[in-house]
Amino acid sequence: MPEPIKVLLTGAAGQIGYSLAGMVARGDMFGPEQEVILHLFDIEPMVESLKGLEMELQDCSFKPLRGVVVTHLPEVAFDQIDVALMVGAMPRKEGMERKDLLNANVHIFKNQGQALDKYAKKTVKVVVVGNPANTNALAMMKNAPSIPKENFSALTRLDHNRAQSYIARRLGVPSDSVKNCIIWGNHSNTQFVDVSHATVNKDGKSIPVFEAVGDENWIKNDFLSAIQKRGAAVIAARKLSSALSAAKAVTDHMRDWWFGTKKVCFLTCLRAFL
Repeated sequence: MPEPIKVLLTGAAGQIGYSLAGMVARGDMFGPEQEVILHLFDIEPMVESLKGLEMELQDCSFKPLRGVVVTHLPEVAFDQIDVALMVGAMPRKEGMERKDLLNANVHIFKNQGQALDKYAKKTVKVVVVGNPANTNALAMMKNAPSIPKENFSALTRLDHNRAQSYIARRLGVPSDSVKNCIIWGNHSNTQFVDVSHATVNKDGKSIPVFEAVGDENWIKNDFLSAIQKRGAAVIAARKLSSALSAAKAVTDHMRDWWFGTKKVCFLTCLRAFL
């Protein structure tokens, strides 16, 4: 059996972390036979909450879960990790300007980039989830010069999954019948959802999405706007930001990066060095 994969999860006491920890421990990310050791990392006041999450993970009796490390210390959290799921970030608060949010998060990801550079394996794969994900990924990459640039990415898979699912519901097919949606731009309401290469498997045939939908106006207006504003719609409905779907997107992102994709299959992520 291969060695356990050490997976760092930052912001582990938060909503996304709570959902994501279970997915990793269950084998959704690396498979049911691959053992994992979860490094749960958050600020010191959240350590007691992390201990509760550790107990729940133990009580689930997940076969792939070899061990759990709970800590607020970077030198422990980042030690010899294979994968870094960078979920934790400063949230935007009432009255906070965007530049204030950027300044706070650049400081956080600068420090975490330095910890990554000092303690993690040089082969570590990093996905940044905390927003603004692309800026945070760049800050982290710049402060971890010994890690290859191609090992850093920022999450766009949530938007990709949203687009795929939205089209599938429109056409009345399973979501995995829709392939090759592309997200251009940042994880924001300025992104562009490109379905010019997308296809749908319907009645045993692969059909271009434009042809299957048969309504270009819907694709260019209603559909695009819905995906751009989906995060805001979730917040309006549940009074909290996306958590379960974000955790699923992180899992999909890392699984496909780790194992590779099927032939002629497009997936979307942001690379920090572009």
